[in-house]
Amino acid sequence: MYSQDELREICSKFAIYGDFLVAVPFGSGHINDTYQLTYDQGGVRLHYTLQRINHAVFKNPVHVMENMDRVTKHLLDRIHSRHIETKKRTLRLLRTFSNVPYVQDSRGSFWRAYVFVENARSYDVLETADQAYRTAYAFGEFQNDLTDLPGPRLHETIPDFHNTPRRVEQLEEAIREDRVGRAGGVKREIDFVMKRRGDTEKLLRLNADGDIPERITHNDTKVNNILIDDLSGEGICVLDLDTVMPGLALYDFGDMVRAGTSPAEEDEVDLRKVGMRFEMFEALFSGYTASAGNFLTPAERENLPFAGKLITLETGIRFLTDYINGDIYFKTRRPSHNLDRCRNQFRLVESIERQMNRMMELV
Repeated sequence: MYSQDELREICSKFAIYGDFLVAVPFGSGHINDTYQLTYDQGGVRLHYTLQRINHAVFKNPVHVMENMDRVTKHLLDRIHSRHIETKKRTLRLLRTFSNVPYVQDSRGSFWRAYVFVENARSYDVLETADQAYRTAYAFGEFQNDLTDLPGPRLHETIPDFHNTPRRVEQLEEAIREDRVGRAGGVKREIDFVMKRRGDTEKLLRLNADGDIPERITHNDTKVNNILIDDLSGEGICVLDLDTVMPGLALYDFGDMVRAGTSPAEEDEVDLRKVGMRFEMFEALFSGYTASAGNFLTPAERENLPFAGKLITLETGIRFLTDYINGDIYFKTRRPSHNLDRCRNQFRLVESIERQMNRMMELV
């Protein structure tokens, strides 16, 4: 934990004018520590966001920030080219007095700050099909705006992040090591993964064959990584850009299906509440293809339903692996938290499988 005095000292390195008043914890992310800052600027209170980059997850925070700096500048240029209001449309990084977009504190941690987006909020669960459409449209537009990002290639901030076969190998490593003696109690979940192991290589094979190209992708398109404007209801700003890097467009759409189609939060323990709402898939598909459809290849479009199954399965594998390893990656609030998340995801996989034919008919 960081004290207010420590946070004040960190903030003093950024070019934020006015008087620091308070920093309070903000958001519900699994990885980074986030604070909302309040400053007094000439009698007016303004807000900023401060985040500590989790360097246990992101081994090279400087690469994370180099990617983020390039991407946000390019997005701002694209937004300006459309002659629309820009204040809320992308994260606006603050720079230090030495003109870099991050601060390293006395403990060795890296921090970034950006302008807080007012009068907008994110949702952990999509409440309406219209929200689903707008969320998917915003993520598709994000991908589309980055199709012409000049080189060089972005850093891979987490290598093999969506390499699903590698995730299965990591699960097998965790089972063999069984550091905290949990593997014996999750045989059913392990069997669930191994029965679907053949599915995990499909998208990588299509990429190797040239049917699905590498693109710049967000790689963490949870619904709460989009800000929805309070007045217009429009998806206006993409958040959490740590994992923006080379990837497959289908990874992003698949994670939208995973995170946006179930009415239950991802740690819901009553699995009767978990399932894919087809109307939400339909809205996500419509919104995404409306903004991203002009660059998708036929193979990308055809595999949009499968991507939802794959990324849901992959996420469940990651939760299961972390549970077996002793909860060393994701933040947890109870001993079974990661196992609960895993079971939730696997139930959603089953629901997606039951509706696959209907999804393919829509595509």
